[in-house]
Amino acid sequence: QDMAPLWKRSGTRATGRGAGRLLGRVRGAGESSRGFFGRPKGRSAARDARRVPGKRGNQQPLLQEGEALPGPTVAFAKADEGDAGAPVEDWFRIVLAFLFPALGGLLFGYDIGATSGALVSLTSEATGGVPWFDLTPFQSGLVVSSSLFGALVSSVAAFFVGDNLGRRREILLAAVLYLAGTALEGLAQSYPLLLCGRLTYGLGIGFAMHGAPAYIAETAPQRVRGLLISLKEVLIVLGILLGYLASFLFVSKAGGWRAIYLVAAPAAMALFAGMSWLPASPRWLLLRGGGSGEVVASLRKLRGPAAKEEDLLAEAEAMEANFGGDGDKGAAASGGVGGPLRR
Repeated sequence: QDMAPLWKRSGTRATGRGAGRLLGRVRGAGESSRGFFGRPKGRSAARDARRVPGKRGNQQPLLQEGEALPGPTVAFAKADEGDAGAPVEDWFRIVLAFLFPALGGLLFGYDIGATSGALVSLTSEATGGVPWFDLTPFQSGLVVSSSLFGALVSSVAAFFVGDNLGRRREILLAAVLYLAGTALEGLAQSYPLLLCGRLTYGLGIGFAMHGAPAYIAETAPQRVRGLLISLKEVLIVLGILLGYLASFLFVSKAGGWRAIYLVAAPAAMALFAGMSWLPASPRWLLLRGGGSGEVVASLRKLRGPAAKEEDLLAEAEAMEANFGGDGDKGAAASGGVGGPLRR
């Protein structure tokens, strides 16, 4: 309807009740074809036709039982159907395979936190307990930096010998160096012997920081691999915190610097014992051309006795499929694992 002619014919002002009557006239003029909000009246009539007589507000269902919904549909699987064929994972074994190599990072962080407190205790006449406590600033700097120099040397060495040693033996070597360095530091009777202990401990840092991340990455299940590698950094920070805590406990005691250094010995022994129990990395075994028996045996110890044989074989074949370049050449040199696994 044309509003202007209607307004002129009505003669009603657009205020108060007059506006309401006018709006009613405008709506009434269009009700013959469309309903409220512009919907076609036919839809309302169709809905009214579905009402069950005698029951107020009751309507017949728009879809009969068993009738399909028009248009595209989405099928939802049961929550447990996706895990029915998932590999069985022993989380206790997975945590151990992460925790033991990560102790190498904890010992690295401990050295960072403990050195400052140990130096304060060593250079004090009241708590040093040695005649050579009066160190020059240069000598104090050597005590702090000698471990970092050792870490630099072993990091470069690990670049050349790491693949030949393997991740497991590399961490075992780091544990031995940690333990030897701790003993030399805590029992040092002279300044040169203390520096030797600091240097030895630093050699352990370099090998541990090279081997531990690789071992964790090569043994962890795929879905938690990134998480576990990141958690190794948490253990480094935890080691720093423990180093400061040990300094707080022993810095004011006579010979407290010896106790601060020796606190690291139990963690170094746990690192050695744990890595002695854990197997070699299955990916490293593939890199060195290991046979199917070695690879599957390593995976079985990492995944636990509940792991299915077919799951272990599938994981080993997936590892081999991901290898490229020299890894494939190394595996092919001794027959690899692909053929025996597929057979």
